[in-house]
Amino acid sequence: MLRNSENSSNIEAKSKSHNQPFDRSVLRKAKKIVADYRIILERNDRLGFIGSSVELPSVFADARTPEKCYKATQEALTVAVATMIECGQRPPQPSSAKKRTKQVNVRLTAEEKLLFANAAMNLGFEGISDFIRNAALNRVLFNR
Repeated sequence: MLRNSENSSNIEAKSKSHNQPFDRSVLRKAKKIVADYRIILERNDRLGFIGSSVELPSVFADARTPEKCYKATQEALTVAVATMIECGQRPPQPSSAKKRTKQVNVRLTAEEKLLFANAAMNLGFEGISDFIRNAALNRVLFNR
């Protein structure tokens, strides 16, 4: 899990394994990939806001304002993706690039649908399907 906070030093251009700056081409490629990631901000009473992404939900950041949290989350994601590239791994594609060809039907009560729709809107999801998919994948993949 990679976490970045507005109080921590700027780690955007540092490789954890070598403690050296990333090669510029790697950093440029990582920034380009992260630019299309879907970032989700959640309000937190103690930290202000916590940001994560659909593509790499175990990488997150926090800050007092939504703007700073968004930027800190982008930095944390850039470091994670650049590290993956340096290690020869393939970072996840942006969720918008993946074609979904399978469908699952879920029956809800009117109250459940309204609850999910409000939660999806408040958390920045495009709709109920994205919200349910993200919540279920986080639960299955990270047991949270």
